[in-house]
Amino acid sequence: MRLLSGKCQRPPEPRAPATDECGARGLSAASHKAQGGRHVLIRASAPARTMWTADEIARLCYEHYGRTLPKQGKPAPNREWTLLAAVVKIQPTADQTCDRPDRPVQVTKEVVSMGTGTKCIGQSKMRKSGDILNDSHAEVIARRSFQRYLLHQLHLAATLKEDSIFVPGTQRELWKLRPDLLFVFFSSHTPCGDASIIPMLEFEDQPCCPVSRDWADNPSVEASDNLEAPEDKRKCEDSDSPVTKKMRLEPRTPDGMAHHQSFGNQESGPNSPDVSSSNLTAEELATVTGMAPGGAKVVDVYRTGAKCVPGEAGDSGKPGAAYHRVGLLRVKPGRGDRTCSMSCSDKLARWNVLGCQGALLMHFLEEPIYLSAVVIGKCPFSQEAMQRALIGRCQNVSALPKGFGVQEVKIQQSDLLFEQSRCAVQSKKAENQGRLVPCGAAISWSAVPEQPLDVTANGFPQGTTKKGIGRLQARSRISKVELFGSFQKLLSSISEDKWPDSLRVQKLVTYHEYKEAASTYQQAWSALRKQAFGSWIRNPPDYQQFK
Repeated sequence: MRLLSGKCQRPPEPRAPATDECGARGLSAASHKAQGGRHVLIRASAPARTMWTADEIARLCYEHYGRTLPKQGKPAPNREWTLLAAVVKIQPTADQTCDRPDRPVQVTKEVVSMGTGTKCIGQSKMRKSGDILNDSHAEVIARRSFQRYLLHQLHLAATLKEDSIFVPGTQRELWKLRPDLLFVFFSSHTPCGDASIIPMLEFEDQPCCPVSRDWADNPSVEASDNLEAPEDKRKCEDSDSPVTKKMRLEPRTPDGMAHHQSFGNQESGPNSPDVSSSNLTAEELATVTGMAPGGAKVVDVYRTGAKCVPGEAGDSGKPGAAYHRVGLLRVKPGRGDRTCSMSCSDKLARWNVLGCQGALLMHFLEEPIYLSAVVIGKCPFSQEAMQRALIGRCQNVSALPKGFGVQEVKIQQSDLLFEQSRCAVQSKKAENQGRLVPCGAAISWSAVPEQPLDVTANGFPQGTTKKGIGRLQARSRISKVELFGSFQKLLSSISEDKWPDSLRVQKLVTYHEYKEAASTYQQAWSALRKQAFGSWIRNPPDYQQFK
C-alpha cells in the first residue's frame, strides 16, 4: 500500500540531526560530541524536515492491516486482541528538486513489512534446527519480515539488475541504500521492557496497586507478598507486559468516559518528568521531580512484565513508583517456562546501533540499514522513556567500525488507536462476553512477489501438528533456517568471483559460520556488548549449527 503526501512538519528535536542538501535523509552525515574527554560518533538518521506525520504513518499501517492481511491469524471478535508493527518506506516523488528548500516535499509512503503477535516460546521449546520462531512479538515479526524484503531487494539489484532500493556502493561488490530513501518503524504500542516504565500521575487510573499508606509513611518497609489478592497481583505484574498491558493512560470521569493523557508527545501535550538517566530508579524519579506538570505527583509507574536479566541489578518490587529500576536489560516473560528473548526495548536499541539487516545481509552491504524514525500508536507513552530506552543507554558507545553509529532516531506518537488493541477491544466488549485474551497467532507480511504472508502459532505455521514438526512445510518463512536458505539462494545466483570478499576468504557452511564471517557487524556487536549491553543473553552456538 502506497500513500502520497505533501504535508511537511517541523516538530521539536531533542538534538538537531544532520541532513543532506534536500533535507530528505541524513544517513551519510555524522557529528562528534565530546564526552569525558573522548569523542563519540552520533549518526543522524532522521530527516531535518519531517515529510510525514505520525498519524499518517499509523493510518497507513492500520489500513494495510485491514485490507491486506487475511482473517486467518487475526483476533476473534470481542474475545481476543493483538499488537501490530510495521516498516514503512518513505521516498520523495521522482520530480523533486532542491532549488526550493522551503517547498513542501511530496513523498510516497509504502508498507514494506508488517507483523502481529504477542507471544514467545519458553527456553525448553527452543530448537537447534532453526525452524521455530522463538519470539513472536509484533516488533520482531515486522523486523524479520523486513529482512525478507531486504533479501528480495538485494536479489533484484545483484542478479536481475532490476529497479531496487539498493545501488552499487564504493567498495567491491557491496551495495548501499538509495540516498533518497528512509524507513520508519511503526508499533501500535510502546515496546515492552525499559520503554514501558512510564511515570504515572496521582489522578490517573493505576494498572497496579497504589502506594500503601504504611509504605508511604515508611518507604524502607519492603513490599509484602500479600498486598494484593492473587487476581490483582496477576494484573499488577502483567498490566504493562507485551501480552496484557493496560492500554490506556486516561483518568476516569464519573460517567466512565476517558480523557486522553499523553506523556511527552513531541507534537503536543505536556512534558513528562526527565527519566533519561539509566542510573535513576523510579523511586529517585519521584523524589527528584516531586510534582509533574500541572501539579500532579508521580505516585506510580506503568509496569513491564519483562524481567531483569541475570547479572543486572533487579527491581525493588516495592509498591508504587519504586517498583522498577530503569535502564536495565530485560527478558520477555514466559508462562512458567523462562524465555531467552530480550525485550523489544532492548532489541530496538540494538537495531539502532547495528541496523535492522542482521549479520547475514551485512556481507552485501556497505553500511547498515537504519530506521529514521519510530512511531508509536495511541497507548501509554513517554517521550523520555522511549529516548532513554532506544538511544540513551547506548549514547556513549564508541570505537564502532566504519559505517556504524548510534542513531538519533526520531520518536513520535500518533493519536490513532489500533482497533484490535486490548484497549479498543475492551471498550467495545460487553460485560457478559467473557474474559479478553491475547491472540495466539502471529502474522508476517513482506512486500515480496512470492508467498508474502505467513501465519504462525507457537513458533510454527498455524495448523502444524506434533508429527509435522521437522518437515519443510512446518517452517515459518521468516524462521532462521528459511531466511538462511533465502540468503544461500542469493549467493548461488551470483557467480563466485563477484561475491563480497568476506564470503571468499574461507569455506563457510553453517549458519553460525556465515554470521561470524560478517566481521564488521561482529566487531560492532562486540563493542556494543562491552560498553552497554554486557548482560545480553546469547543463545549457545549449538543453536546456530544448522546448514
